[in-house]
Amino acid sequence: MTVTPPTVAAETPRRSFRRFRSSKGRETWAGLGMIAPALVLLVLFLIIPVILAFTLSFTNARLISPNPPRFVGFDNFVRAFTADPVFLQSAWNTFLFALVVVPVQAGLGLVLAVLVNRRMRGTTLFRVIFFIPVVTSIVVVSILWKFMYQKDGLINSMIDTITFGAWTGVDWLNNPSTALGAIIVLSIWQAVGFHMIIWLSGLQTIPEELYEAARMDGAGPWRQFTNVTWPGLRPTMIFVLVTITIAALGLFVQVDVMTQGGPTGSTSTIVYHAVRKGYEQQEIGYAAAISLIFFVAVLVIALVQRWLTRDKD
Repeated sequence: MTVTPPTVAAETPRRSFRRFRSSKGRETWAGLGMIAPALVLLVLFLIIPVILAFTLSFTNARLISPNPPRFVGFDNFVRAFTADPVFLQSAWNTFLFALVVVPVQAGLGLVLAVLVNRRMRGTTLFRVIFFIPVVTSIVVVSILWKFMYQKDGLINSMIDTITFGAWTGVDWLNNPSTALGAIIVLSIWQAVGFHMIIWLSGLQTIPEELYEAARMDGAGPWRQFTNVTWPGLRPTMIFVLVTITIAALGLFVQVDVMTQGGPTGSTSTIVYHAVRKGYEQQEIGYAAAISLIFFVAVLVIALVQRWLTRDKD
């Protein structure tokens, strides 16, 4: 019988432990190497800009100025709420836009999803038709609708034809009472297809057996929807509401392309006002303060939404 020397027996576990540590170290470095590009981009384009915006919001920094930035405390925030009527108008426009777009777009997307979820011929074609505006550039869509909204554009021509000349169209984007509404209609039309697809994916996760059981109990279409469909769509509903709210509060491109905040500030939004102050008027410090106010407002709205849609069980 061969007896292992004591020194060899003592070194074997030690060597195994060293090999284990070496392999774990290589795996750790390999993992860090894989996440390094994403981490660098996250730091450069998210963390650093947030820190800079927070710092600049307490200064009077300008985009191009020979004078160094000076600390002004909360002056920028006080100015926004007391000495800048355009900011207050922009905040109201943003809130009104979200208040209309969120329920209408979510509800219309759900209705379309229920319709195209039926087993009938042509549903795939309808899905494609409704989704085409989503994959089209919002800049291109805004330019096309800007031409359609002109006084001699397609929309007024259609209204004139339908009413046989009894109703004269208006200059939709140059009228303060209709400009924001025109942008709301465009925004709902452009994005409703995306949320239709999200609702549709939620509908297709509900087991068919639940509908069969409801029909056996004598439930009609409405009771099937309220007792089977809607409860099964709860996770999808939360996702849709959050995404629509964030997109609505961040309204910018449509305003920038179609109205530039006019007429008389009736379509200006918080994001557009911040960009205009920061780059057109070069007030970077004040624009950073507006951005910080916007961030806090979105955070509060998101928390309220999360609380309202929480699981009460």
